[in-house]
Amino acid sequence: MTPGHPWPLGAHWDGHGVNFAVFSAHAQRIELCLYDETGTTELRRVDLPGHTQDVRHGYLSGVKPGLVYGLRAHGAWRPERGHRFNPNKLLLDPYAREIVGNFEWRAEHFGADPEHAGHMDMRDNAAFALKARVVDERYDWNGDRHQHTPLERSVLYEVHVKGFTMRHPGVPEALRGSYAGLASDAAIDHFKRLGVTAVCLLPVQQHLDERRLVEMGLVNYWGYNTIGFFAPEPRLASGVGGSSPRDEFRAMVARMHEHGLEVILDVVYNHTAEADELGPTISFRGLDNASYYRLPAESKSHYENHSGCGNTLDLRQPRVLQLVLDSLRYWAGEMHVDGFRFDLAPVLGRGDHGFDRHAPFFTALAQDPLLSRLKMIAEPWDIGPGGYQLGGFPGGWLEWNDRYRDTMRAFWIEGAYTRGDFAQRLCASSDIFQPRHRAPAESVNYIVSHDGFTLADLVSHAHKHNHANGEHNRDGHGHNHSANFGVEGPTDDAAINALRSRVVRALLASTLLSQGTPMLAAGDELGHTQGGNNNPYCQDNETTWIDWSAIDEDRLACTTRLLALRRQALPFANRWYDGLPDRHGLQDVTWLRVDGSELHGDEWRRPDGRVFGCLIGHPGRAQSPLLLLVNGDGGDIDFMLPGGQWQLVFDSTHPRGESSWQGPGERLYPLPGRCLLVFAAPGHGLDL
Repeated sequence: MTPGHPWPLGAHWDGHGVNFAVFSAHAQRIELCLYDETGTTELRRVDLPGHTQDVRHGYLSGVKPGLVYGLRAHGAWRPERGHRFNPNKLLLDPYAREIVGNFEWRAEHFGADPEHAGHMDMRDNAAFALKARVVDERYDWNGDRHQHTPLERSVLYEVHVKGFTMRHPGVPEALRGSYAGLASDAAIDHFKRLGVTAVCLLPVQQHLDERRLVEMGLVNYWGYNTIGFFAPEPRLASGVGGSSPRDEFRAMVARMHEHGLEVILDVVYNHTAEADELGPTISFRGLDNASYYRLPAESKSHYENHSGCGNTLDLRQPRVLQLVLDSLRYWAGEMHVDGFRFDLAPVLGRGDHGFDRHAPFFTALAQDPLLSRLKMIAEPWDIGPGGYQLGGFPGGWLEWNDRYRDTMRAFWIEGAYTRGDFAQRLCASSDIFQPRHRAPAESVNYIVSHDGFTLADLVSHAHKHNHANGEHNRDGHGHNHSANFGVEGPTDDAAINALRSRVVRALLASTLLSQGTPMLAAGDELGHTQGGNNNPYCQDNETTWIDWSAIDEDRLACTTRLLALRRQALPFANRWYDGLPDRHGLQDVTWLRVDGSELHGDEWRRPDGRVFGCLIGHPGRAQSPLLLLVNGDGGDIDFMLPGGQWQLVFDSTHPRGESSWQGPGERLYPLPGRCLLVFAAPGHGLDL
């Protein structure tokens, strides 16, 4: 072995041999252990001879892709100082492109002796350790490019690869539950028929199932427990045709792009699967615990836990920041994904004194020629001090807006909040984003996501039903702004079911007709239920798999109609409404009382004021406006329509949102309770 180069990190084949480069600021030496193609027999062990700026490196001539390897790091065992080097543990390369082996929870994986706290465990784990395989990165993309869908046209659709495809009759059986299944004609046809523009995948980087779950016969179905930031999850690959998970994922992305769909990944860079000080030594902990993780200054044998999962990656460390950026560039450059949604995103911007929107991570992304052009979406909270940061991310970032979620739920389900609250959320939460010089599209508006009730369960359950998760129903949020409208769970009562569906349509209409970027959770357009489980992260079964034999065709038609209406009629340029007339005399937005006059001042906050109209103009275009009428109360009321001719193009009281009504303005229209209606001028040209 020759010294090779300290870059790029990981193992890379150049056509003649493989260069290995591993970061560790505190290791005394690192051994490279080579294995047969199955990863069971060690063939050779050698120290990495090069040492450049905390990177150990070496080059093996004549070896090819397929080579399996692991690492052993030698250094101090001083947990009280943050050092947990244990050469008895074979370690996974953090830059592994493909991971060999199936992880099993065994005592050999733990770096500390369970019988003698603070002492090194002397058992060797090589026979059971995860190992890395050198890969050939070449792939014929056949001209494939990122989609770059403009934000004002973007509609996000959150999908679990397995949950969407596992029970779909149109997906070939061999492809169900896989990347290839998500790229099937049946899946693509649904995305296009619905009218979404971006498929947002729950985590697909390789992850581990927590020991507690395994002991209960469960798995980490969602995947928020990453161990391989560069490796596609093999459990989501079909393997049909002998393709690797990596190439099957690439083929899926290419197919999505053929049909104009973006692919956005949910990524977890806030923690790793190694958990806290009682967790296993698999990779990062054994290579350089003190560098990779945030450790309390007063007790470095423990971990800061801003993730709620036992540890927190330390992006204050340049090489840890590099790991995250290299991973993002890999998925964007080599796998062609179009953007990322960052789980517990404030962790990525935490410095020594809390969250900083100018942290190195954000600065690095902003100047990166590839990543800066992709969609970046934050879950803008973590569980650390000052962790709630809605509206606090840099310009250009999108943020999941839980204020939108909670306001709309409470407005339509509980009869809470005023029309002023509703109007602010309808206008991209201008009270939150506009003062910080953010754009309207940076508010991601949603009612439900993977994390919580489905939309059907939100109106069918007043309480969570998470007993199957094995935590005695203690897990999951208890305050959901949900209701059952008379019966907990499914019912044959036609009146209750009609009311539930009516509220769902109002929620869907609010989401898809608001300014900002809308997001749907897969299955909500179909009536998907999880039986009232609002935290099914460990349910890889029919609880979470969409039942395509029981879809609500009316709800699907209603959702499709709303998305067509948004796409064709709503003038959502990425600018804030100002209420001022343009050259045609049209205001971009006018707010109306029930008598047709304009709303002003204190009327917005009246607790009994939950009925209003919203006249949305088309700035700069001599085009008739749209009229939205909202009645958040249970009773009917007459509303004075503005002058002109009007046609009702969406009616949330109809199962499919359809209507044939049209007539003159300056007349009272009977506005039903708990509804949202949309009017346009006759001859509007809409194809709904």
